[in-house]
Amino acid sequence: MSVATLRRRGLVIAAVLMVVAALAGCSRGQSATIDVPDDPGVVQTQSGALRGLVSEDHRLFAGIPYAAPPVGALRWQPPAPAARWTGFLDATRPGPRCIQDVSNDVDQRETSEDCLTLNVWTPPPSGEKRPVMVWIHGGSFVNGSGDVYDSRRLASRGDVVVVTINYRLGTLGFLAHPALGPAGDVGNYGLADQQAALRWVRDNIAGFGGDPDKVTIAGESAGGMSVCDHLVAPASAGLFSAAIIQSGPCQAQYDLSAAERASEQYAAEVGCGDRVAAAACLRALPPERLQRPVLYGRIGSERLSGPVTGTKVLPVDPMNGAAQGRAAEVPVMIGTTADEYTLFTALQYIRGRAFGVTDYLGLLSEAYGDANAGVVAQQYPPEAFGGSVPLAYSAAVTDGTFACVADRLADSLSSEEPVYFSEFDDPGAPAPEPLRAAPFPVGAGHSLELRYLFDVGGAPALNPEQQRLSDEMIRYWSEFVSTGSPGSGWPSLDGPVGERMSLQPGGNRLISDFGQVHKCPFWAGLKG
Repeated sequence: MSVATLRRRGLVIAAVLMVVAALAGCSRGQSATIDVPDDPGVVQTQSGALRGLVSEDHRLFAGIPYAAPPVGALRWQPPAPAARWTGFLDATRPGPRCIQDVSNDVDQRETSEDCLTLNVWTPPPSGEKRPVMVWIHGGSFVNGSGDVYDSRRLASRGDVVVVTINYRLGTLGFLAHPALGPAGDVGNYGLADQQAALRWVRDNIAGFGGDPDKVTIAGESAGGMSVCDHLVAPASAGLFSAAIIQSGPCQAQYDLSAAERASEQYAAEVGCGDRVAAAACLRALPPERLQRPVLYGRIGSERLSGPVTGTKVLPVDPMNGAAQGRAAEVPVMIGTTADEYTLFTALQYIRGRAFGVTDYLGLLSEAYGDANAGVVAQQYPPEAFGGSVPLAYSAAVTDGTFACVADRLADSLSSEEPVYFSEFDDPGAPAPEPLRAAPFPVGAGHSLELRYLFDVGGAPALNPEQQRLSDEMIRYWSEFVSTGSPGSGWPSLDGPVGERMSLQPGGNRLISDFGQVHKCPFWAGLKG
C-alpha cells in the first residue's frame, strides 16, 4: 500500500473519529471530550514535527532520532541530545541498523554509525492515554535492530503504544578501553543509549497518545539482559514502572577490570596499541574497521559483547543487585523457552561444529569449566536424550544458563513486588529455514516465541492452535503493560515453589515443578 493511500485513509479515519466524538458529546448535552488530532499522521516532538504512516488499525512513526549521531568526537561518549529540525521529518521508514558484523548476515540493509533512532507504533488516536511498552532488541549485543519487530498487532489488539529502539552494538557500544574516559566510566555506551531513549519516551510519548507515567521496559535475550541492568542502574530509576524479561542471561555480565583487559587487546589488534594515543587512534578509525565486536561474556559456547559492571552506569551486576534488594521495585514478567539452547546448537551444527560423543566433555568444559564438565555430563547423559549429544548439550545449557538463572532472579525480585513467570513450550514453534537443516528438533528454541508477539519474517505461518496461543500471549503482555498484571488466572509467584504459566498451543496451564524439571537444585550447588 502506498504512502499516499495510507495518508488519504488516515485523513478519512481522523474525520470519522471527530464526527463520532462530536455526536457522542452532543448526545449527552455537552461538548466532545475526545481530542483527535487534525492529522493523525503528524506529531510534534520536542525536536520538531514529524510525519508518519496511518492505516485503519494503527499508526507508525519510524526512524525518529532520539540522540545525536555518535560519530567523530561523540564516538564512545554518552549520547548527546538530538538536534532540532525545521519542517516535517519524514518518519515513514526506519533508520539504518547500527554498525555490526554483517559477514554472515542475509539481511543486506544499510548499517551506519548514525543509528540512534526509534520507532513508535500506536493504536488509532483517541482521547485516552495509552500505556507504553519500550522494546529492546536482542542479538548478543552484536547485531539486530528495532525495526525487525513489527508491533502492529500489539498496538492495535493490545491497545498499547510500542516503541522499538536501536542502540550502539559490539565495539562501538561496549568497548571499555581505559583511555576512552574517566576511571570507571567507560563501556556501556549502548546501555546509556537505551537510557536516552527512555528519557525521550518520558518527554515525548504523550504526543503519540502514550502515558509517560505508565512505561514498561521489555526485551528478549540481550534485550532481556538489558532490562535486568536497568532494574539496578541508577540513571534508569524512575524511567519505567514495570519490566518484562524474556530469555535474558542476566548473569553473563562482565566486570570492569576484565572488560578493560579485553578492550586493550582489541585496540592492539586494530592498530591502536599505544595506551597514550589509543583514544585518538580508535576515534580516527573508519567504522568498518570496528564491525568485528569486542567479546566479553559467554553463554554456552556462544560469545557476546555487552554491559560492564563496576562502572558508573552499572555499579552492580543485576543478579547480585536483585539478591541484595537493590533492584527497582516494579512488577516484573520473566519468561524462558522450554528449549532455549537448541537454537544456538543448531546454528553451530550448521556452521560445521562437531557434536559427536567424543566432543561432549569439551563442549561442557567450554560452557562450565573443566572442573564441572564431568558432573554436568552425569546429570545430562546423551543416553537420556535418545543418544543425541546435541540435545543433551542443549538441555544442559538451557537449564544452567537460562531456566535456573531466571528462576533465581524471579525468587529474588518476588520478595518486593509481584513477579509473573512463564515458560513458552511449543515443541512445534515455526523456525527459520536454516534451523530446520539441523538433524534434531529445535522445539521451543530461543527467540521463537517472538513470532507470537510480533510480525517477524523468516518463519512459516502459525497454525490455528498457534494463532490462538499468539492471541493469548498478546493479551497477557498488553494486560501486563496496562495494569502490571497479566490478568486473572496467572498468579504472581509466591516463593520458589510458586506456580508458573506454561504457554502451549493446546491450552495454557499452570505448572509447579519448573525447578525440578530443569534441575535447578543441581545448578544452585554447582561451583564456579
